[in-house]
Amino acid sequence: MDPIRYYTSRPHPWHGLRCGPDPPRVVQAFIEITPFDLVKYEVDKESGYLRVDRPQRSSATPPMLYGFMPRTLCGNRVAALSPHAKNADGDPLDICVISERPINKSDLVLDVRVVGGLQMLDDGEADDKIIGVLVGDPVWDSARELSDLPPLLVERMQHYFSTYKMRIGESQTVSIRDLYGFERAAKVVAAAMADYNEVYPDPINKPLGGV
Repeated sequence: MDPIRYYTSRPHPWHGLRCGPDPPRVVQAFIEITPFDLVKYEVDKESGYLRVDRPQRSSATPPMLYGFMPRTLCGNRVAALSPHAKNADGDPLDICVISERPINKSDLVLDVRVVGGLQMLDDGEADDKIIGVLVGDPVWDSARELSDLPPLLVERMQHYFSTYKMRIGESQTVSIRDLYGFERAAKVVAAAMADYNEVYPDPINKPLGGV
């Protein structure tokens, strides 16, 4: 086996995986951060490997799995769905995944059933957080809407994203402008897929078999 070919055979998690088996309802998530992480990891857009973005400044830890949807992009269409946004952040669409069993490993992919989302602004840029449940989860698999989740769980996600960049003595740059259910989440996912296709057209965006 050619060692160079062997070590470069891994698909890029943003460009080399499918958005999901049945988007916008069932999507795929690449997980960057778990509820056990005190360091923010983020995929390196050039190599596709996880890298340390920054240690978390506060004592709060994410209350759910967190990552992004492959082959999505927060661009002009996503920004247009956020009335208060001046533009979008230009990153893949973020997703929060709820699982009853603790998952303490990142750098993996999951199938996720979308139920809603948070309309978030980060320094004026649209930075929506889609919310979904792990497909096949024995507790949460039946959820279809954000209202099917306990309000306290949604509140924890709101609180985390409202404070995770907060610095003592400085103005807050992050705000949660709205909560929404599946109907709006579906529009955000579709917009992010369209934004991606516009920036990364075929042949890059042709479906990849077996992934």
